[in-house]
Amino acid sequence: MGKLQKPLKRKFDANIKEKVATSTSEHKETDEENEDFLQDNEEVRENDSSDSEGDIENSDSENENYESFEEESEEDNDNLSESDAEEKDSGGEEQEASSSDEEENIEENDRQETNSKTVNTTNDEYDEYDTSDEEDIRNTIGNIPKNWYDEYKHLGYDWDGQQIIKPNTGDHLDEFLKRMEDPNFWRTVKDPQTGQNVILSDDDINLIKRIRAQKIPDVSFDEYAPWIEWFTSQVEQMPIRKIPESKSSFLPSKDEARKVSKLVHALKMGWIKTREEQAKLRAKKEPQFYMLWSTDDQPEEMRRIHKHIPAPKRLLPGHAESYNPPPEYLFDDRELKQWNKLKETPSKRKLHFLPQKYDSLRQVPAYPRYIKERFLRCLDLYLCPRAIKMKLNIEPESLVPKLPSPRDLQPFPTTLAIEYKGHTDMVRTISTDKTGQYLLSGSDDCTIKIWEVNTGRCVKTVITESVVRCVEWCPNGALSLVLVACGNQVLLINPGVGDFVVRNRTDEVLKEVPHNDVIVTERVKSTVQWYEPEPNMYEKGVRIQLNHFKMVSQVTWHGKGDYFGSVMPEGQSRSVLISQISKRKSQLPFTKSKGLVQRILFHPTKPVLFVATQRHVRIYDLLKQAQIKKLMTNSKWISTIAIHPGGDNLLVGTYDRKMLWFDLDLSTKPYQTLRLHGTAVRGVAYHKRYPLFASGSDDRSLIVSHGMVYNDLLKNALIVPLKRLQDHQAFNDFGILDVHFHPLQPWVFSSGADSTIKLYSN
Repeated sequence: MGKLQKPLKRKFDANIKEKVATSTSEHKETDEENEDFLQDNEEVRENDSSDSEGDIENSDSENENYESFEEESEEDNDNLSESDAEEKDSGGEEQEASSSDEEENIEENDRQETNSKTVNTTNDEYDEYDTSDEEDIRNTIGNIPKNWYDEYKHLGYDWDGQQIIKPNTGDHLDEFLKRMEDPNFWRTVKDPQTGQNVILSDDDINLIKRIRAQKIPDVSFDEYAPWIEWFTSQVEQMPIRKIPESKSSFLPSKDEARKVSKLVHALKMGWIKTREEQAKLRAKKEPQFYMLWSTDDQPEEMRRIHKHIPAPKRLLPGHAESYNPPPEYLFDDRELKQWNKLKETPSKRKLHFLPQKYDSLRQVPAYPRYIKERFLRCLDLYLCPRAIKMKLNIEPESLVPKLPSPRDLQPFPTTLAIEYKGHTDMVRTISTDKTGQYLLSGSDDCTIKIWEVNTGRCVKTVITESVVRCVEWCPNGALSLVLVACGNQVLLINPGVGDFVVRNRTDEVLKEVPHNDVIVTERVKSTVQWYEPEPNMYEKGVRIQLNHFKMVSQVTWHGKGDYFGSVMPEGQSRSVLISQISKRKSQLPFTKSKGLVQRILFHPTKPVLFVATQRHVRIYDLLKQAQIKKLMTNSKWISTIAIHPGGDNLLVGTYDRKMLWFDLDLSTKPYQTLRLHGTAVRGVAYHKRYPLFASGSDDRSLIVSHGMVYNDLLKNALIVPLKRLQDHQAFNDFGILDVHFHPLQPWVFSSGADSTIKLYSN
């Protein structure tokens, strides 16, 4: 027994030595980890300057605990080394000792083993395999969104309920200095959990580079390692299955083919029924129930109609179908002639027969249209669809929009105040100066008259060579100028009224002829030529004369008073001409003809030109030299246009009795179409200060309307007709030719074919 126990004892001693060695190595690793952990804590305490004194005392106590823990681990290691030495010495003695000594050694080894276990349990904070990803979390705030604490100085709470103050992140200057001075700035990242800066190691950098390069993160992994054939590499000498495959396993079954052919033949012969056919057979075998109280005269198909509409009955005969009708139902010669005219369209006749009178019922002949009427009745019953029409009980007043009362929209012109007489022919055009003191008019009697508005006195008369088509007062108050279009000429006239200083300054400005170095093209030279007036014309007030190659129908000023435009409808591609007074030059903005130009207007505030042709209104950007919009009027012929002072609304008058309001921000189609006149609309105008607009027509009526344009883009314009003024007389089917508002007062001027001008006031 002693010989057998010695080798067992040796194996037992060797196992104990291995366990002691592993325990000592584990103690050393835990000591090193504790030292690293202490160093990290010291760095955190140095960086975190905002911690409280209580936190500093806690950290000092933790350091003392760690130091005592290190001393205990060192003492345990010394004890373990001494026990190892004693085991080596006692090993030789135990080989020669008795069995009693062996039992004592076994007890001593058991005691050492238990001591080593206690050392492991006291030194290891976590077991060998009990690990977690959240063991090294410094802040115990939990996995919560960090934006909850954006408005606070702290970023959470620790285990003791104390606030964890946010670390000092620095400003942009600190970040710039770190970028310039810190060599590890490029590998420094911010930990969102703690708010501290973490420097990435070389292994982390290499890992990130490999991931960005779409490589396997593990460097030691061999992508091209030789493939190991786990199953096919071992060649079997014998088959796994002893039974060989039969020939029948590779051939289709003949028995199954016979069964399928029998089933197909049975289906063709009708012996086997499908599921749908079986359902129909079951439905037939079930007992049938009938409606006892249903009408038998209705066909089978009508029972399926839930809402049956019976055929309408024939109308009962009236007095006109009697053989002896009253005299008032009999046709006279005129009614009989009218009834015979509708022979081709009998549906328009009130009666489909001629009422006749007989003395007695015996004299009534057979009805010749009886068979045809029966046939048409059968066709109506067979072919005409029947439907129930829901009658809508809608009050007409609810369809009309509610408009404010005209009394609430005052002031607006209502009565005739002054009538200006002096022209001998129809007055085609009128205009007022900026102050509203003087009125300018042009007539077919080849004269231009300047009137004083308040008194109705004619201040000045200028005789022209041809019919005056258009006059326009300069909108610039610093100049005293008037544009006049008569025949092929456009005259710039100083009216000689108003402020004396302004009149003299205007003459001085126009006397200075600028020297233009710009070469004028032949196309412009052949269209217009600038001339200085003759002495007799200069005495009349003419300062500049422009001769055009075609008749000028309209002139209009730009808002600043330096540019003006003229329209020649017969000029085709040269029908629109823009001239500049300060440089004495003209230009043709268009190279192609887009239609017969009727009117042009400048935008009051923007470099935009409105060109009205027969059917459309085109809007051009003068800076970009491009078309912005094309307004669709849906009319045959445009007569005149007017632009709102705000520039976002346009009023168009047409010869087909319509007046169109366009909202340029809303659509290219009319916002509202006003059919207030019975004949052609020849003049429209906006008031510059009041929400008013007016229109004049050949029906001798001047209609004043309320047109409120709101600054709120969500509100549409409010249009309310206010007053119809009808004081002009018609002449050669012409009525009112032009309309113009007073610039300051709610007054309106109208010029008519009766050679008069009328002023309406409130």
